[in-house]
Amino acid sequence: MMPSKLLFLPGALGRMDFWLPAADLLCHPAQKLHMGWPGFGPTPADPGVNGIDDLVAMVVDEMDGPCALIAQSMGGVVAIRAALARPEHVTHLVLAATSGGMDIASLGAQDWREMVRKDFPALPDWFLNDHADLTPQLSALRMPVLLLWGDADPISPVAVGEQLARHLPHASLQVFNGADHDLAYTHAAAVAALIARHLNAPVPTSG
Repeated sequence: MMPSKLLFLPGALGRMDFWLPAADLLCHPAQKLHMGWPGFGPTPADPGVNGIDDLVAMVVDEMDGPCALIAQSMGGVVAIRAALARPEHVTHLVLAATSGGMDIASLGAQDWREMVRKDFPALPDWFLNDHADLTPQLSALRMPVLLLWGDADPISPVAVGEQLARHLPHASLQVFNGADHDLAYTHAAAVAALIARHLNAPVPTSG
């Protein structure tokens, strides 16, 4: 099944422009929707959004047919939760430089939370306190998953992508030499080509 909608999810800074370069280069007939997080970046706060669960609900509300979730960093955690909530609507996942809802400190990841608190004090702080471990649930995601990582990313090292690939039944990992946490933005052309190929991957029917 091919997706009829591509949902692009930003990271913790809520940059709705983050995926624009790759999305503009991505040739696919599906509708492209760039989501923002209320209270993050340019998106006005919403009194009804007070936690990760509310962001997941926003994404699920947009999943009104077969769709692909294409997510950066914190957005990857939201995407995984949305896919777990409505797996029948998700044909493909693309996860870039995310924790994947795992405890990644033991994998060499730099703790980014205090840096964000200091440099972006206006951001909501509830997402910084989310430590839910989704590891036991990852094997339930049976759709094709493309993992995009940079080997110069201190926030989510390649070891995190490798760990995710072990837990996700139908995952492939692509590592960009010299790329940092924003690889999906800085390497937009290569990322767009990989996503286009990924979206043509057949959806497993079993196993």
